[in-house]
Parts: sequence; C-alpha cells; structure tokens
Amino acid sequence: MLYQLSQSGCSGKTPADSTDAGVFVSLSNQEMQAMTKSLRRHIISMIGAAGSGHPGGSLSAVEIITALYFGILRHKPQEPCWPGRDRFILSKGHAAPLLYATLAECGYFPVEELFTLRKLNSRLQGHTDCRLTPGVEVTAGALGQGLSIAMGIALAGRLDSRDYRVYTLLGDGECNEGQVWEAAMAAAHFRVDNLVAIVDRNGLQLDGWSDEIMNMEPFAEKWQAFGWHTSVIDGHDLAAITDALEHTRSIKGRPSVIIARTVKGKGVSFMENKVGFHGKAPSADEVETALKELE
Repeated sequence: MLYQLSQSGCSGKTPADSTDAGVFVSLSNQEMQAMTKSLRRHIISMIGAAGSGHPGGSLSAVEIITALYFGILRHKPQEPCWPGRDRFILSKGHAAPLLYATLAECGYFPVEELFTLRKLNSRLQGHTDCRLTPGVEVTAGALGQGLSIAMGIALAGRLDSRDYRVYTLLGDGECNEGQVWEAAMAAAHFRVDNLVAIVDRNGLQLDGWSDEIMNMEPFAEKWQAFGWHTSVIDGHDLAAITDALEHTRSIKGRPSVIIARTVKGKGVSFMENKVGFHGKAPSADEVETALKELE
C-alpha cells in the first residue's frame, strides 16, 4: 500500500490487521434521509462561512455519498488506516465540502471543525488533501485523475489478496478528460471487478451545460462499449443508489459504473440547475434562506 503518504492519515506502511470486522453501522432509510438534510446544511453553512467553495456539485451528490458511507462502505472512523477498509476516492475534488461533512458526521473529526473550511492552518482545504484530513484517501484538485488512482488501488488490493472494494465519484463534466477513458479502457482490460465508478450526472460544469460544452451522449453506451457493467439510476433515490451499489458486488470479471442522474444544487431551490453556484459561495442572506429550506 504505497499510494498514500499522509501525515495525519495513513503512511505507506501496512499496520497490523484488527480483530473485528470494522463494518460501519448502517443507517435505516429514514435515518439516511435525515442525514442528507444535515449534510446539506453543513455544506451551506461551511461554504458560507468560508466565503468560497463549490456548493452546486457538493449538493448534487449528497444522496450518493450518504448511501456509501452509511450503508455500503466498510470503514472505521476511529481507525482511518484500517487495512480492511473499503476505499473511496473523490475524483471531483471540488466537492470536498460534501466529503468533509460526511467524515465529520461519521466521527473522523469534530463537526465543529467544518467551520474551518479554507481557513489558514485548517485541515480542511478547498480540495481534499490526504496529508491533512483523516479519512481522505487521495489528494485531489486536477480533474480526470481519480479513476486511474482508484484502479491502481483496486489492483493493489488484488496483489495483496485483500477483499476491499474501491469506489470513486466523478463529475460528468470531468468525463471530458481523456485520462478518464484511458483508465476506463485499462480497468476493463485488467478485469478490475473490485472497482466501482459513480458519475454525478448533474448536467452542468463550470462554464455551462455539459452537453453543450462537450456532448458525450450516448454516455451509458460508451461505458458499455469500454467493457463496464453499466447502470443508470436516479441519483437522489437512496434506495436505488443502495441497490445499485449492492448489485456491483455480484459483478465478476469487469468493473462497474453507476451513472447517477442528479440536479446541481439539489435541495436549495435558488441553486438548483444554476451554473453560477458551481463555484460561488452563498451570501449571508442566501445562507439563511437555504437553511430555512433545509429545516
């Protein structure tokens, strides 16, 4: 396991295995629904306090990350470097506020620390940094790299005879990057069946509508042609997300991709499908309005 070089997280050395299974206690569907509200409130509050950040793409993926961390992933918040953990790679690193809010709710660090987002000397940088933040597997920022990293980690698990699974979240605009498709081709070639990619298909990127900037349709068929098991779901339906993630465990001999159709800025009416909130913090008045909507 030489892919991580983290001061507060994991070193390159493999610690001894723990005796217990380390499976994070799953929440019920009702509890997960409540958690999505909490995560959205955290996202709005922390970005508003920071005065900068990326609310749109953080809000669109809330249900995806909730289903992962509170229903699917094997992980130990009190032992972030547990060797048996499943790995999650946030390829769209600008959605860091969502990951930080989730890690805090899981217990990797105090919820109060969320308000240090983007502050000097904070462990919560604008894009994820595995050297600083407990629970963050990979430093992100440059788009298009996460799938390649995730594939390498998945192959490392195979070489180490470990049964962990690797999940990575990509943006649909990020899929303009050629490296994504190189990794997709390689993952199918090497039959990396412990790898699951999830695409947050919210239809918007920094400069506008994704299909106007670079039309990737037929999108699902492209992944299928590259040899991936492919499913298309409602990315805000917790049951559908959980079912799709559970189903990937039965897929052998090829990687899986879940294309989750979502709404940019989901949950805050004045942010939904608004490209301006891709990377713009809400004002104090907008924070107040958004939090009222999310009560």
